[in-house]
Amino acid sequence: MDTILNWINENSGLILHYGIQAVIALVIFLLGGRVAKFCSNLTEKAFEKKKVDKAVGSFVSSIVYAIVFMATILMALSQIGIETTSFIAILGAAGLAVGLALQGSLSNFASGVLIILLRPFKSGDFIEAGGKMGSVHKIEIFSTELRTPDNKVIIMPNSSIMSGPIVNFSREKTRRIDLVIGVGYDADLRQAKEVLKSVLDKEPRILKDPAYTVAVLELADSSVNFVVRPWVNSTDYWPTYFDLMENIKISLDDADITIPFPQMDVHLHKQN
Repeated sequence: MDTILNWINENSGLILHYGIQAVIALVIFLLGGRVAKFCSNLTEKAFEKKKVDKAVGSFVSSIVYAIVFMATILMALSQIGIETTSFIAILGAAGLAVGLALQGSLSNFASGVLIILLRPFKSGDFIEAGGKMGSVHKIEIFSTELRTPDNKVIIMPNSSIMSGPIVNFSREKTRRIDLVIGVGYDADLRQAKEVLKSVLDKEPRILKDPAYTVAVLELADSSVNFVVRPWVNSTDYWPTYFDLMENIKISLDDADITIPFPQMDVHLHKQN
């Protein structure tokens, strides 16, 4: 015990010096964390004020937070006498080792940057990517969050989104509904065509320009197939689709035009 007290007395100046430096470093670290959070929030609010996509603001603000926080750590280490250049070199070597172990995460980060730069979609868009469909809710550093129409949450790695085709159903203001309607071979094609046109003419959500198309598509095995292609606003796509399917069936029934279904003739041969 006496030895420890003697050592403290002999090195009291050194202990006081490094103690003060440690306290200052701790203050820098705590304040730096608050500054990083403040800068992150400020960045996100600036993007919101400029009416930039919410997902972009969230992504950039998270990067700002990471940069400011890392700078805070370097400043705190420098305050207690640790050479930051050596620390950066060690950090770089460790980062390389971790990077090799986490190639998938780095790929997700790089893909996240590409999503922000290329803007194939924005928050709120309904997309299909990586075999999944849903509305974009949030774009983060490593993943993108989708919400399905039945309110399921899908967390997709950014790399799986950018590694294949992306179908954006919301980017254009208008969409075309593609229907194939079959009628029997005994039906009057002119009458059937007029019935289909009358259904489209009565639907107020169908756009006048571009004009819809109603034409014979093919002479199939069991039916004569019409292609019905009206244009609607993207937001009206599914409501109009469902109503058209119902109204076409009702109108064809009223006109005594049958919608055939595949049939198979079975011939029985009796053997002695």
